[in-house]
Amino acid sequence: MPQRFDGQTAIITGGASGIGAGIARRLAAEGAMLSLWDMDEAALAQTNTAHTVTLDVTDPDAVHRAAETTAAALGKIDILITSAGITGPNHPTWEYPVAAWDRVIDINLKGVFYCCRAVVPFMQANGYGRIVNIASIAGKEGNPNASAYSASKAGVIGLTKSLGKELAASEIRVNCVTPAAVKTPIFDQMTEQQIDWMLSKIPIGRFGAIDEVASLILWLASAECGFSTGAVFDVSGGRATY
Repeated sequence: MPQRFDGQTAIITGGASGIGAGIARRLAAEGAMLSLWDMDEAALAQTNTAHTVTLDVTDPDAVHRAAETTAAALGKIDILITSAGITGPNHPTWEYPVAAWDRVIDINLKGVFYCCRAVVPFMQANGYGRIVNIASIAGKEGNPNASAYSASKAGVIGLTKSLGKELAASEIRVNCVTPAAVKTPIFDQMTEQQIDWMLSKIPIGRFGAIDEVASLILWLASAECGFSTGAVFDVSGGRATY
């Protein structure tokens, strides 16, 4: 029986762990050929995925080379899912370390820009593409003591809207998701106080599951998503207010 992603290729940044790894498993199960991009070479080696790239998404030249290498290895690029990200430390804005702020913006926002910039020409050449950027509910509401993370994810939302409009006349769709907190290894970067605060903001009363986020992302990455672009999709346990 044909599957949604038979014959399609997908890049997943941050694909060796967390939400990215969950998306990778689901895409592979539905027939996609994968290229996982991640900084963690050891984790990539454990994925059993044929094509991987050890990559720092803050290096635009390396990202460009990764796109070329992936297109050559898989034959084309149909899907890009940008899952690589960090939370950064938790501090009030006026005490936030400048170097830490820059690192969060470099990975979470500039990294998404570099990946989209590198991959879009390959999608244009094929006349088809799906891009799904993983933002955060923090990008809509602003989490206290997480100004760098919140600002970076707000930037991803704005980038997604701009790129979606730029490509709307083509068959390339660009959308983003704004999850509330999902318990993954990224929690190791946060204080217990911050984690407890995030949980208190979710009306359903629990953190999200990776598969719950992946289910939405797979629809956005599929050909079924034909009339949504430049859009923001919440998966927030009732936290989102707009």
